[in-house]
Amino acid sequence: MPGQLPDGDAVPADGALPDGTALTGRGFGVYVHVPFCASRCGYCDFNTYTAAELGGGASRDQYADTVLAELALARRIVNPPRVDTVFFGGGTPTLLDPDDLGRILEAIDRTWGLAGDAEVTTEANPESVTPESLRRLRKAGFTRISLGMQSAALGVLAVLDRKHTPGRARAAAREAREAGFDHVNLDLIYGTPGESVDDFAASLAAAVGAGVDHVSAYALIVEDGTRLATRMRRGELPYPSDDVAADRYLAAEAALGAAGFSWYEVSNWATSEAARCRHNLLYWTGGDWWGLGPGAHSHVGGVRWWNVKHPSAYASRLADGHSPGHAREVLTATDRHVEDVMLRLRLSSGLPLSALDAAGREAAAHAVKDGLLEERDDRLVLTLRGRLLADAVVRDLLP
Repeated sequence: MPGQLPDGDAVPADGALPDGTALTGRGFGVYVHVPFCASRCGYCDFNTYTAAELGGGASRDQYADTVLAELALARRIVNPPRVDTVFFGGGTPTLLDPDDLGRILEAIDRTWGLAGDAEVTTEANPESVTPESLRRLRKAGFTRISLGMQSAALGVLAVLDRKHTPGRARAAAREAREAGFDHVNLDLIYGTPGESVDDFAASLAAAVGAGVDHVSAYALIVEDGTRLATRMRRGELPYPSDDVAADRYLAAEAALGAAGFSWYEVSNWATSEAARCRHNLLYWTGGDWWGLGPGAHSHVGGVRWWNVKHPSAYASRLADGHSPGHAREVLTATDRHVEDVMLRLRLSSGLPLSALDAAGREAAAHAVKDGLLEERDDRLVLTLRGRLLADAVVRDLLP
């Protein structure tokens, strides 16, 4: 089940931002959270709900209208020059009718205006799309799709409680290309209990063979409160191994590199600069975004806030004409510096050496000597070994 929201300062009923808040000028995106899933995967603690978990408290059929109500509130609060990226995440956005997704996208365009080259992404489970639904999504203005493949091994999919067959993700990727999507991503998870070297090699080969231009690969994280965590606590499954995860990462880098993919963020590879996920890059480089939907997070000019989690509470707040914001925080200069170092160092473009204080530069010199970082044109870039230890490298660079 979804975890708890953090505490913070109260959000005013009208959602107004603190006086003096201004856009950063680093781009503006919109995230749309769709909190519905046909079933819950054993590893998932995202803010998503099956029909049984929702009960009668929220309606999938009315969800688009509820999001539009938040968008109307947002229009009174922030006025970006344009929307550079839109990302529909979840949950499973493609459980909504393509017309509803298109209606939300059209309203975003009416409200703030989509840039002429705006990237518009939806996440999807492979079994939640068809050639017809993909054509309708493309016609509605979606340019990119991210498919939750996770693995091509039947046993691994079973441990993760995934419902699609091993070959469905590859077929869905092909159908998306045929529908005219400019960019297609496949998500992989590695380090699942029982996954063999051959299982992951087959997953990488299937992803490459699907003809996609982007692959994301993440180590399995076991979250408290999930079915997977319960099974491990009972001793039914072993806990993931850090050594195995490192070996899998090296296998991903080798296989994807050989197929013409280059890393641009620690967990993301693309065949070209154009294939990189611009929406995620906006997050990683300190841009602004408005998150629509229950539990969605937003950031504008150093102010970060998050909505109430449950779809019923979210709909009720908006029906009363109130902001659905649960709480917010104003980031200090130190907060922003920490996040800037933490996120930019994960990128292949690296972190400017000038972003560090004297102690940080001294720590960076040690990391270069240890083979974790390399210096390129006064920027610090993680080496392959450094990518395996990225969190530790970041900790050493910060006060």
